Amino acid sequence: MSTDAQYDALKVEIDGAVARLVLARPHKHNAFDDTVIAALTIALQRVGNDPAVRVVILAGEGKSFSAGADLDWMRRMAEYGETENLADARSLADMLRTLNELPKPTIARVQGAAFGGGVGLVACCDIAVASEAAIFCLSEARLGLTPSTISPYVVAAMGAHNARRYFLTAERFDAAAAERIGLVHLVTAADQLDHAVDDFVAKLLQNGPTAIAECKQLIRRVAGQSVDDAMIEDTAQHIARVRASAEGKEGVRAFLEKRPAEWQSK
Repeated sequence: MSTDAQYDALKVEIDGAVARLVLARPHKHNAFDDTVIAALTIALQRVGNDPAVRVVILAGEGKSFSAGADLDWMRRMAEYGETENLADARSLADMLRTLNELPKPTIARVQGAAFGGGVGLVACCDIAVASEAAIFCLSEARLGLTPSTISPYVVAAMGAHNARRYFLTAERFDAAAAERIGLVHLVTAADQLDHAVDDFVAKLLQNGPTAIAECKQLIRRVAGQSVDDAMIEDTAQHIARVRASAEGKEGVRAFLEKRPAEWQSK
């Protein structure tokens, strides 16, 4: 395993095909500020461009997954004008988009509290696994703010109807509720959390890495769109291109020959 200690607030650990990005500010409940946002953006770009990395796990040290915005950062932002606030907001929005559109599959390992922007991080990941001890809150309205930059991802995960409740009430909800509304995919006992994450990693490593990246792009293109002539043609062209690719041909040959595909034996 290689560990990148470049950032005090973020640990980047790469073990074979799996990269772990660990928010490492347990004394601040892994809240993020402009420095953490920049570090996480760079780390995501790095693992996203690393051909050896096939799965990315996002985790937090200590009791909390992420408490969202750091209080000291919020105090500084309170003194900012609109121009400085816009620059900060764009940096956060860029980090969230980078996570959401990463070509590698991402898993959120949620062991504890995820508040505000922490919920956004969970919603941006492809798969979210939470401990029974995890708790969630979209707390912005209580501060006279809105969950603006995270809203596209959170609404996509929980739906507009649930967002109406949790954006407006800023109430806390448990892992069972998060699973029920679609924010997380699986809830486990605390001592089974890593086992559940490892199980998803094993499943993902069985699949073609390019196919996974293509699936992620496909979902973004078709989600919420009308099934019209343009959509039908786009999906037909998409599968024709994938079938003709080297990975597509190898996968079909391996299936027909009843052998592991080349990416399954690495």
